[in-house]
Amino acid sequence: MTRIFSILLAATFSLLIFLESAALAQSPDDVVWVQIEAQPRLSEATARARVYAEQVEDVNGFSLGGGWYAIAVGPYRRADAEQVLRQYVRSGIVPRDSFIQLSSSFRQQFWPVGANVLNRDVAQAPDAPAVPQEPDAPDSASAPAEAPQPTVAQTPAIPVQEPIDETLSEARRSERRLNGQERKDLQIALKWAGHYNAAIDGSFGRGTRNSMAAWQDANNFETTGVLTTLQRATLLKQYNAVLDGLGLNLVRDVQAGIEMVMPTAQVAFARYEAPFAQYDSTGDIGARVLLISQAGDQNTLFGLYDIMQTLEIVPLNGPRERRKSSFTLVGENDRIISETRASLKDGQVKGFTLIWPAGDEARRSRVMAELDKSFTRLPGVLDPAAGGDAEQAIDLVSGLQVRQAKLARSGFFIDRSGTVVTTAEAVRSCGRLTVDGDTDADVLAQDDTNGIAFLKPRGDLAPLAVAAFDLGTPRLQSEVSVAGYSYEGVLSAATLTFGKLADVRGLSGEEHLNRLALKAQAGDAGGPVFDASGNVVGMLLPRPSGAQELPEDVSFALAGGTVAALAAQAGVELTASERTDSIAPRDLRLAAQGMTVLVSCWE
Repeated sequence: MTRIFSILLAATFSLLIFLESAALAQSPDDVVWVQIEAQPRLSEATARARVYAEQVEDVNGFSLGGGWYAIAVGPYRRADAEQVLRQYVRSGIVPRDSFIQLSSSFRQQFWPVGANVLNRDVAQAPDAPAVPQEPDAPDSASAPAEAPQPTVAQTPAIPVQEPIDETLSEARRSERRLNGQERKDLQIALKWAGHYNAAIDGSFGRGTRNSMAAWQDANNFETTGVLTTLQRATLLKQYNAVLDGLGLNLVRDVQAGIEMVMPTAQVAFARYEAPFAQYDSTGDIGARVLLISQAGDQNTLFGLYDIMQTLEIVPLNGPRERRKSSFTLVGENDRIISETRASLKDGQVKGFTLIWPAGDEARRSRVMAELDKSFTRLPGVLDPAAGGDAEQAIDLVSGLQVRQAKLARSGFFIDRSGTVVTTAEAVRSCGRLTVDGDTDADVLAQDDTNGIAFLKPRGDLAPLAVAAFDLGTPRLQSEVSVAGYSYEGVLSAATLTFGKLADVRGLSGEEHLNRLALKAQAGDAGGPVFDASGNVVGMLLPRPSGAQELPEDVSFALAGGTVAALAAQAGVELTASERTDSIAPRDLRLAAQGMTVLVSCWE
């Protein structure tokens, strides 16, 4: 016990010598502390000081008066304190609103127990709480080896601070020590608060001074136009309040080779599926984060850019930009907004995606800024085999759902400019229409009575084949076939389904319909109906829905003459065919696949 007391006295004496020598060489306010927390009870403050002392050096605790107790690290010269503050905040060791404090603000010392570096008496130490026992560690020889999991640096809770303010002259001196970024941060916060609308340049001119005075007035401070240290902390705390409850902590993912702040109260590590480290939602807002990590070159980066846009987590609408060695990708709909940023450096493609609920832009943009600012590359990339044993499916990419169309039907080219005819069912209530998956199209004309629509692709297309129509009346019981995407895009090309022409009218005598004895699938609707010569004699319609359930082999087609008449109204001229000889099955299949397209309706 005597030895411990001697060591404590020696440490105290060393600190006193430092403070005395610093006071001789500098003005009193040049010896400062980094105040990181305050608590309203001595027992709580002592417990928190003990926690901090296990993480950093030079932890001290002082009474502030009014029943509050501060935890601080130091003492330091001003320049050193500012560097310590920035480093500790960036590392997530101390709260984001920690600030530089003067020795004059402190009274009696309570931590370390018995210390009195300011010679202002010692606070009575509270009873030490019981320390919970750690469970016995498992035998390392018998425990299975596991891959290192991402680590999260927890940020201590931030309490409400009792105002201990500076004089105007002290505020001016402390303001002069702010660096350029800190000055810009204050302008950003003032702009967010609605008091500043000029450039974010870090220059405190008349506009910035007026905005500071306006903020002071709105927050019941003296309107000097110069913010004190505590007022700056209050302003930044207001600005950061939108992040409360998200648990922004630094996550170090060694497997992916990435370190970044994440909202750990809302997401947690779930799995690796190369090239992604997936952090799934654990909170109530549905947020998700993906880390991107893979070896590669520019082709890898560009390929990732294309693949990401096929995923359900990247909605179709939103700005996107691909540059030589990086890309940004924003997708948004009425449910979510996702933002991806990735770059190529030293043969490694790394980045991240934040998925956030729509309608919460204030928090989303702030969280995105924190993620981007903290993103740090570590050595290594994610193992390409990571997640290789996960569930596989054709509609999954690395465990992520590929975007699915709301409805997918068939259509076919009817002229050389790429005009497509399809069923009206395929174009109803669509936010976006595509032909063959990636070519956007617009509705040229639509006739819901006859169930037909004509589409005009936005880009130039060169069809491999164009429908040639036989506009006469086909023969009853003759062989027919339908080309279509029976399984709505699961297969990459149209298939042929064979049957017979059962009647040249509908069940109620409709002359614009042909009844087919043919077992078609839902995805076939909108596809061309061929006769034995390969001429198009109509367009397949969806199966009728109603009180009656028709046999599975009953289908209906819009007659070729009706298709031609409606096309003429839309300003499209069809190609007539005079071919009468039978076509070989192989030639029919090639012609059908060359003219038949997948028409997709998207949200």
